[in-house]
Formats: sequence, structure tokens, C-alpha cells
Amino acid sequence: MSRELAKTYNPQEVEDRIYDFWLSGGYFHAQVDPEKKPYTIVIPPPNITGQLHMGHALDETLQDILIRWRRMQGYSALWVPGTDHASIATEAKIVEAMRKEGLTKEDIGREAFLKRAWDWKEKYGGRIVEQLKKLGSSCDWGRERFTLDEGCSKAVREVFVRLYDKGLIYRGERIINWCPHCRTSISDAEVEFSEHDGFFWHLRYPFKDGSGYIQLATTRPETMLGDTAVAVHPEDERYADLVGKTLILPIVGREIPVIADTYVERDFGTGVVKITPAHDPNDFEVGLRHNLPVVNVMDESGNMNENAGKYAGMSSLEAREKIVEELKEKGFLVAVEPIKHNVGSCYRCGTVVEPRVSKQWFVKMKPLAEPAIQQVKDGKTKFVPERFEKIYYHWMENIKDWCISRQLWWGHRIPAWYCQDCGEMVVAREEPHVCPKCGSKNLKQDEDTLDTWFSSALWPFSTLGWPDQTEDLKYFYPTDTLVTGYDIIFFWVARMIFSAIEQTGEVPFNTVLIHGLVRDAQGRKMSKSLGNGVDPLEIIDKYGADALRFTLATGNSPGNDMRFSDEKVQSSRNFANKIWNASRFILMNIDGHDVKNKLPDDLATEDQWIIDSFSRITKEITDNLEHFELGIAVQKLYDFLWDEFCDWYIEIAKIRLYSEDEKAAQNVRQVLVWVMSGTLKLLHPFMPYITEEIWQSLPHDGEAIMVSSWPEFEEAYCFPQAADNMHSIMDAIRAVRNRRAEMNVPPSRRTRLFIATGSKKVFEDGVEIMKKLAYANEVEIGEEFEIDGAVTIVTADAKLYIPMSELVDKKAELERLKKELESAQKQYANAQAKLANEKFISKAPANVVEGVKQNAEKLSEHIALIQSSIEALKE
Repeated sequence: MSRELAKTYNPQEVEDRIYDFWLSGGYFHAQVDPEKKPYTIVIPPPNITGQLHMGHALDETLQDILIRWRRMQGYSALWVPGTDHASIATEAKIVEAMRKEGLTKEDIGREAFLKRAWDWKEKYGGRIVEQLKKLGSSCDWGRERFTLDEGCSKAVREVFVRLYDKGLIYRGERIINWCPHCRTSISDAEVEFSEHDGFFWHLRYPFKDGSGYIQLATTRPETMLGDTAVAVHPEDERYADLVGKTLILPIVGREIPVIADTYVERDFGTGVVKITPAHDPNDFEVGLRHNLPVVNVMDESGNMNENAGKYAGMSSLEAREKIVEELKEKGFLVAVEPIKHNVGSCYRCGTVVEPRVSKQWFVKMKPLAEPAIQQVKDGKTKFVPERFEKIYYHWMENIKDWCISRQLWWGHRIPAWYCQDCGEMVVAREEPHVCPKCGSKNLKQDEDTLDTWFSSALWPFSTLGWPDQTEDLKYFYPTDTLVTGYDIIFFWVARMIFSAIEQTGEVPFNTVLIHGLVRDAQGRKMSKSLGNGVDPLEIIDKYGADALRFTLATGNSPGNDMRFSDEKVQSSRNFANKIWNASRFILMNIDGHDVKNKLPDDLATEDQWIIDSFSRITKEITDNLEHFELGIAVQKLYDFLWDEFCDWYIEIAKIRLYSEDEKAAQNVRQVLVWVMSGTLKLLHPFMPYITEEIWQSLPHDGEAIMVSSWPEFEEAYCFPQAADNMHSIMDAIRAVRNRRAEMNVPPSRRTRLFIATGSKKVFEDGVEIMKKLAYANEVEIGEEFEIDGAVTIVTADAKLYIPMSELVDKKAELERLKKELESAQKQYANAQAKLANEKFISKAPANVVEGVKQNAEKLSEHIALIQSSIEALKE
């Protein structure tokens, strides 16, 4: 694939061609190889409804960096790709598309609906996969999985039956979170809470015997129609005599008891609460303890049902208004108090969630959570950064039973069948055809499907063939690193950990690398409502995938959000261009010469310095990657390549390249190729396309950089003394250049340079470098000099003198400085006059006044600098 490099780097021309080259070479494919260590990452499966967004781009870039690095280190590195069926999200999209055709799910039936869902998956499911490829993701596409494929479905049924047989899955009437818009139950983790304005309605409930009333407050008057008791604390002396008495439920007229339960907080409000088992999770528990009836007053859409009497058919808010009116008219409303309170809403659609009693399937969580907590405490799975373990522990220690059934058609259907003749329920891996109790063939499967997270919880092992003991499972499991955002620690990470421990006896991964959100340049979360989202595909089209990847890696530190801006991507593209131009320079200079990718025996000080520097960053970058400090690693690479290699070594290399000494020129060619090849390898995981393209053009062994070996630190390539010597020379050059810049001396004006130093040998070796880079036509080195009228520059190792007359034409420079001083003083006087003018101060906008103040300060400093330069010239 060796080829010449084009004059300028064009990612559009390079990237697709390189990706096809990798695919055709089979380089992404991981083999089960007993000679190698395995390293496995499973992709957090994006939804088939998905479009690549910045969160994905960050997630996949970090995973690809790790997998490419480990592959180069010699691991059998497997990155398992795949997508999630995303039951609620996908079903909602299909229902919306059907609505435009004037159809509903019920119109076409379950079978026809599922056919549409699979057609949707075929049409859109591959879209995000193609977009992941654009990013350069080196997934093993031959092992691509889908949460509803045959293998994953088999694993889901196996887990369901195992948990059911152990008594860890049960079906029962429980209070659940109900989304009236999605019309399905959702788990606790899928409810998002936010603060809303609301009211406390203070009500009187009268006693049946006419002896008065009891007072309480509610935030949801419409649910009072379903009240089946009023509760007080058993130790609350105020109400001791009232427990057991009967109240008449206002408006409804139903008799309800006063009960005592420790759930009631004595110090909150009146110490009395209404109990509505059908519409509040805590009330439901109280109802179970006191054997209270459950009266559900709302339907699946959140409207009032037949139990709401004359309010039936109204929306809950409409009913609330009418009920409050009636309570007021009949004297039951005491007061209305405005409050702020947390309201739960569906994380998918934002609709306010209704607590609702419903017959659902649940997983008993306590027995599963305990070992999962312990394994993290024992360090079997580590969170990076460690602080996220607290979120994990908090959620797992306070976990409630998980409602896993969903009233949807798209998803894994619950493997339970009901005999229509005797009512027997059968839970099985395969569909039963005969009732084991009565022999009837009249069996009907449960209508509900499983929560999407039930199948994605099995992802690390179901994708490798579990429950079958496949070779892949034996070799690649447990996986190594899970890369994900902090927003799904409990949705997904916790569920994978407890599912894996229960089903495989092992943790699913040894490290969870948590990254933050990608925010806009102002630090705001990217969202549709703000219109500040950035499409990664547009960035790739404009700047190339490498520039996007480099930007995302550069700003990254585990667990922290990062800001994204066009300027940062432009800077990354400039870096790509810098590498490209440096490589073209090397290629032009090795053209026509037999250059091997190996170091020569005879190394100059500057060669030893750059090799030492490369060795140092190889060690540091490898260490950074081991500790998941990807942002630090990539910054070091940037500094080394741009500053040390391009701006220093290449400039120094030109001295020997363009000299008459062919041996010296050949030596420097080999050093250039060796260092550039090694640096491209270090950079490859971050910027895979450009590094592959350049590497193929340089002298190399092997087929592709992506399967070449990762550079290893070697003591033999450390030259600390040469590095120290070069730093002394570079410090001196920097100091000379800075002073010349301060004095506006152009590079074309070359001067003599006198160096007084105790390290004569160091500077003698660097004479040619000093001449070229410190713009000197002559360099003299001694222990001390006395030169009249010289500019003196001091570094840690030397005192440098440049005759003033050679730097500037004294007379002309004095004239120029006097003019500059005059202009600056005029401007300063104008600024001071404005600041002394009270009208200006009082009428001008604050930012304008502040601008004038800052300008005056800068002018003052500038005047002082000019005056000191004039004094120096006069001396």
C-alpha cells in the first residue's frame, strides 16, 4: 500500500480508503489465541433508533483508543459491536409513523406491528453502525450482535427461567411507575425528578358519629377518591383516642377507618395522612400491612376511570379543579398553601409519571444486589474515577424490586404461558404446547415484553455465546474495560454487574471507565431545545475523523465533562497538517537514498536528545494509558511532536541534511525515520487514519501500523547527558531569540555571539546549531568576556553577549523609539482625560469605562518599556 504523500492532507480522500484497507486485511478480527492475553471491550449498544451524537463519538473514541493500543501491545483485542432494540423508544417511533398513516397498533395487530418493527430495524439499525465506521471504530464486525437476535434472546429466556425457578422473579399486584404517554410501566431508574411549583390542599375529613373531623393535607386532591384509610403515628398522643374510629370520605361518602402506622411522620404537618394504596407506593405498603382495599381511580392514559364516579372521563388535572371546587362548596377545604416539590417524569418522553397498582413481573433485588456490592468493595470491579463507586453503592443499597414487564409489543416477550381452561401458569425456555396440569392445548402467552435493560444487562456474556460454553466465552470473558457515561451507572452498569455475578459467577468487567458529557463552548449541555448540538458527522466531513477524535481525547479526563468548540477541532486539524508536512519533509529528504527504519551507530548529541525524549514519552504515555489518563497522554504527544520534533529537531536536522557530509546526512535520515515511525505508533490509537497513511509511505516492516508493535521503553535509548546538554543549548537559543524579538531585530540580521560558560564542551558541540537557530554568523566560546556596549543575556549555564551595534542601528532605533513613545504618551493622555471626565464616567456603559481603564494600564506599561529601551541604547 506504499504511496507518495499528497501535497496537502485530505481526510476525505484518505479515510474511506484506509478503513476499507483495514477491513479487507481482517485486522479488526480477534482470534482465540492461547499464546496471547485477551483484552475485551463490549460496546454500550446504541439504539437502533439512533443517530451518532457527540456522546457516542466520545464513548467510541475512548474505546477505540484502548482497543487499538492493546492490539498493538500484542493482546488478542476484541471489541464487540452491536445495537439495542430499545423497546420504548423504537415502538414510539413506529407508532408515530403509523399515526401519520391514520393507523394504530390495535388496527393492525401484534404480528403486523412486529413485521413493521423488524423492517424499521433493517432500514435504520445499520445506520449508526455505518456512522461508527466513519469515526474509525475498529470493532470486530464479524461478531456484531443485536439484543433481539437469536443468541441474545436465548440468553434472556434462560436468565428469566433461572431467576423464576429460584424464586427471584415473581408476578404480583404492586404499585409501579406508569407513564400515561408511553402507556407502559417503567422502572424506578427511568423516572427523573425535578422541582415544580405545587400546592398543599388542607382538608377536613368528618367522623361518622358526628363528633367533629380530622385535618390533613394533600398535593393531589384527585386521588382522594381512592382513599381507603387515614393514618396517624401509633405513638402520637394527640390522636390515640381516634385510632379505630370511622370517617366519611368527603364527596364520595365512603366509610374509611383511622389506622395507626409508623410510616406517618409525627412532626410533619398535622401528623395525619390520607392513605391511597392504588396511587402512592408508600400508601400501597401501608395498605398491605393493614389489609386495606385498593381503589384505582385512573385509567392507563392518566384519566379518571369508572371508580371516579361523576368525574369519570376527565383528565386528572380537570378532575382536580372540579374536586377542589366541590370540597370548597361543601366546607371540606380549609386552606391552600403554595409549595415547591419534586415531581417524577418519564425519562423518555417527559410525561409526569403516575404511581399505579398493576399486575406486573418483578425481580427480587436484595439477594442479587448484596454480592454485587461486595464484589466492587473487594476491588473485583473498579470504577475510574473511584468517586463513582459512591453512586453505585447508594443505588444498590437502597434498591427496590425491579419491575421488568412492559406493556409493549416490541421486545423480548415474557416466557410465561397461561392455560385458558384451568388457569395454570407455565414459565419455560421453549413454548409449551400442553398444559402440565390439565392437558389442555389452549395456552396463551403473556402479552407483556421485558424491560430493555433486562437484555442489555446480559450484554457482556450473552454476546459471547452464553448460555452455551463457547470458545469465545471461555477466552474473552470476563471482559476488561467498560467505557460509559456517568448517566447510566444504575440503568445499565449496576444491572450488568449483578446479572453477571448471578449467571456466570464472575464480574462482567474489571474496570468501569466513566466519562463525562460533551458540552458546548459555554459549558451548556447539548440539547435539541437549546439547538446547540454538534453533529459529529458534519465535523468529520469538514475536518476529518482524526481531528474530531484528537479533540475529544485532548479534552478528556475521567468522569469530567468537557467543552467542545470549533476552534479546538481547527487546532486538531492544524496538528494533523503539521504531522503531514513534517512527514513530507522526511520523505523528500530520504527519496533516492537507501534508508532503513533503524538507528545508526553514530549518533550526534541532538540525535541522542530526540531519541531520549522519545523514550521518555513512550514510557510516560504507556503509563498514562494504563491509568486511563488518555487526555494527559495525548497532550504529551502533541507537545513532543509539535515542539520538540518539528520545531527543534527537524530544524537542527537540516544542518546535516544539507551539508557535504553524506554519512552525517544518512545518519540523520535514519533518526528522522525511526523517531517519526515510533511517534506515529504512539499516536495511532488517537489518530488512526493519518498515522496509517504516513506509516505506509515511510520505510517499514509489516502490513499495517494498526497491527505493528507498540513502542516499548528501552534503557539503551536513554541519553540523559546528551539531553541535558541539548537543553542548555536550547535554553540559550530561546533566550537570544526572545531578546531579539523584544528589540524587533529581524532574523535576517545576523550577529556575532559570545558565550561565557563553564560548560565549554557542551556549547562547542552546539556551535552549528547556535549559528542556525540563534541567527549568529560567528560564535565564540570562552570562560568570560568583557565587551563594551553589548546586550547581555543570562541562562542557567551561560552568559551570552551580542554587540549592540550589530543588533540595531543605534541612531535609527532611537528615532523610532522616540516616535513610538510620543504616540503612546498621546494615547495615554487621552485615556486619562476621559477617566477624569465625570460626564463620561456617569453616562458611558460600565463595560466601555472598564475598557478605557484597562487600555490606560496597558499604555502605562508600554511607555515604561519604551523608556527603558531608550535608556539602554543611550548607555
